[in-house]
Amino acid sequence: MITTERAEDVLIVTLDRPERRNALTPSGLDALEAAVTDTDAPVVYLRGAGDAFCAGADLDVVADLEDPRAFAARGQVVARAIADSESVVVAGIDGAARGGGVELALACDLRVGTPEATFAETGVKLGLFGAWGGTARLPRVVGEGEAMDIALSGRIVDAEAALRMGLISRITDDPRAVADELAANDHGALGVLKRRLRDDDGRTEQERREADAFADLHAAAEFDRT
Repeated sequence: MITTERAEDVLIVTLDRPERRNALTPSGLDALEAAVTDTDAPVVYLRGAGDAFCAGADLDVVADLEDPRAFAARGQVVARAIADSESVVVAGIDGAARGGGVELALACDLRVGTPEATFAETGVKLGLFGAWGGTARLPRVVGEGEAMDIALSGRIVDAEAALRMGLISRITDDPRAVADELAANDHGALGVLKRRLRDDDGRTEQERREADAFADLHAAAEFDRT
């Protein structure tokens, strides 16, 4: 489900489950956390296999959760591992990012999309929401107004709109080249700059409340498995 390849100073991490649009299971979350923490590469490039970046959590897993609060908290830990990684993490988004896939991208230090990149927080249509830190990160990235629009509508945001609101910083046919560009810079400076720009307090309580709210909604949700 998660594959890694080292290309000089860049570790390429691939969400490799294209038949499920790279949707993540608990074991996939574990593997992703290990990939971004167990490396000395100055730059990590996170991508999806096939025609999607990541569809978020596997809905078959979500429907059968015995402890939705713990599942939300686990996703938050993985997103936090990406944000707190010693490496600079670049998300290369080619195709769809949905729900938890958007949240994993938000945790990355830089998000670069192809012209085919699209984003949506579709959980609201299912009576849920992505609970991997997105309610804290999304308004910080795009502003409260845009975050409310994206989260409450569930609408699909295309690459040009994502660029305008700051959800991605560039549109390019080759997002991987941006990771290589960063890796060519001084590695010590990259790390220091990331830590200073990431300096943030108060998120733990926000994440706890997010997980609680997800668990409450999950208890009332009805899942269509057709």
